[in-house]
Amino acid sequence: MKIKVGIVGGAGYTAGELVRILLHHEYAELGAIVSSSNAGNPIYQVHDDLVGETDLVFASELAGDEDVVFLCLGHGNSKAWLTKHELPETTHIIDLSNDFRLEADAEFEGREFVYGLPELNRSQIQQAQSIANPGCFATAIQLALLPLAQAGKLTDDVHVSAITGSTGAGQSLSETVHFSWRTNNVSIYKPFTHQHLGEIGESLAQLQPQLESAMHFIPYRGNFSRGIFASVYTPSDLTQEEARELYQKFYADAPFTTVSDKEIHLKQVVNTNKCLLHVQKFGKQLLITSVIDNLVKGASGQAVQNMNLLFGLPETTGLGLKAGLF
Repeated sequence: MKIKVGIVGGAGYTAGELVRILLHHEYAELGAIVSSSNAGNPIYQVHDDLVGETDLVFASELAGDEDVVFLCLGHGNSKAWLTKHELPETTHIIDLSNDFRLEADAEFEGREFVYGLPELNRSQIQQAQSIANPGCFATAIQLALLPLAQAGKLTDDVHVSAITGSTGAGQSLSETVHFSWRTNNVSIYKPFTHQHLGEIGESLAQLQPQLESAMHFIPYRGNFSRGIFASVYTPSDLTQEEARELYQKFYADAPFTTVSDKEIHLKQVVNTNKCLLHVQKFGKQLLITSVIDNLVKGASGQAVQNMNLLFGLPETTGLGLKAGLF
């Protein structure tokens, strides 16, 4: 079985990561990689980590016979693209923007988008036609909190501090992504108002319907290229051992999410589809730390994980990626 794959928005970071992963996916057949500004040019001229890996060139449009199309467009642009381009009903869509993640936006142009967090919605994803891939911060934070929500243990305010690499801002230039601004520098942005709060809240309420806990989220820009380190803490009546057992049980069948006995760090997950979690108790506060690669588990790797589930493959297929510690 070969899955014919198309990618729209082929020049961005998430598209480059998709190509990197899918070139080595035994069931994927890469077809049209659409970039209107680069049509006809070799893909490796934009994604130069692919030099020697592929001779594919950018296309101006999809071939029309794709089994699945990944939309790697800017936020707000996927809806506009789907309005202008009619895909066959049999074609699966995996959208990496935030256009369809919230319940209020899940139905569009005759399609219903399922929220694509496998650790939460595995069975729904397997039956879906279209997927809304979660945000990067949302992935790291939800994986830190889902076990507590399922157990009805989110009973007080939740505080989150999370730092992300510069690739989280995308490939378009802005003041805060220039090397001279970003290096040796850390800053906050969108405190308490980040757009991922909505999808996090809906997922937690799915497991704990009477959820009344407020979430206080401070995102940070880091002076590194990729990865997210999230620190999440909330009052809890669980002991550290009870909390760890709760998390281990919840993620027992999640191949990419691991509860570590030791404190975790970013290099353990960069360039992989893994999420590592660590649970500690300090007085009344339960601290959960969570690390992911924002471009892999936070975007393209999770999108491939969702593709695997859609087509009945083991969800680890093509995602045996190894971190480099040194």
